[in-house]
Amino acid sequence: MGLMFPTFRLVFLTAALLLPQAANADVIVLKNGDRITGSIVKKDGASLTIKSDLFGVITAPWDKVDTVRAEEQLHVATKDGKTLQGMLALDNGGLAVVSGAGRTEIPVAEVSAVRNADEQRAYERLLNPGWGELWTGSGTLGWAGSKGNAQTLTFTVGANAQRATRTDKTVVYFNSIKASALANGKNSNTAQAVRGGLAYDHNLNPKLFLNTFNDYEYDRFQNLDLRFVLGGGLGYHAFKTDRTILDVLAGADYNHSTFNTPATKQSGEGYFGDDYTRKLGKSASVNQTARMFYDLNNLGAYRVNFDAGTSVRLTRWLNWNVSLSDRYLTPPAFGRKANDILYTTGLGFTFAR
Repeated sequence: MGLMFPTFRLVFLTAALLLPQAANADVIVLKNGDRITGSIVKKDGASLTIKSDLFGVITAPWDKVDTVRAEEQLHVATKDGKTLQGMLALDNGGLAVVSGAGRTEIPVAEVSAVRNADEQRAYERLLNPGWGELWTGSGTLGWAGSKGNAQTLTFTVGANAQRATRTDKTVVYFNSIKASALANGKNSNTAQAVRGGLAYDHNLNPKLFLNTFNDYEYDRFQNLDLRFVLGGGLGYHAFKTDRTILDVLAGADYNHSTFNTPATKQSGEGYFGDDYTRKLGKSASVNQTARMFYDLNNLGAYRVNFDAGTSVRLTRWLNWNVSLSDRYLTPPAFGRKANDILYTTGLGFTFAR
């Protein structure tokens, strides 16, 4: 008897500690009988996102959800533009929001979104942001050198910034490399190039968007003094999740290139390409952009722009970056190669506003 009482008391205390946690959890039961316990993050489109203490973030099809019992305040948006706040209950095909003002019944088909407090704040921030808000970006500074029989020095700079809202996206980028070598008393530059530009996308509907861009380029070793490109076209959001985004684009542009040979090239071009972004866990990501431009004035002539990079976050603001920038031009300037590759690595910083 002396052992039974402490054992009973231990079981009772354990249950008392666990019951409040279970009571405060949201419970989702799927139509196949699976039960998920955690906290609802959002219902976006056809998916319901739940954060489970045991299994992490889980995404379930909204039309496969049978019942929901939410113990925390949620924001429920309807297709007619209204937003209700309260406890959410879904059962037998009917959805209700319970708050201090009472119980409001909503047809499930009329629910456009469900958000927790953090998701609601993020959503409201995107509604009417100022031009100086929502910018994110990173910069990289790299250098390398040697000293002995030969002296070399390579200096690279890279920067990009992006501002994305619910309706549009603005991107600004800049890359530069300068390399020199001193051997046998002779000093010479071995690389000198600058590339930069900006792009703007505006959504026409959830899948289709308008794309415009303006690129600038200088490359001493392709005899290129300045390439100015202005163009636009249409893009399509082919694939989009929280971790992966793939857009495909096509359109036309005007290319004005001045070489020091001397020569000047003016032509219309047709282009197509893609933009790809992939998050690798919480601290790493990869991105890739490719464009192929066909000269409409000189059939058979074309050029290719390919850019790719990887970023690994080391601290809250410090990261390690690797980038590759390739420019292929045919036909190239007389005596020059068609391909010109710029690659950089080094420590960088990230920022968000």
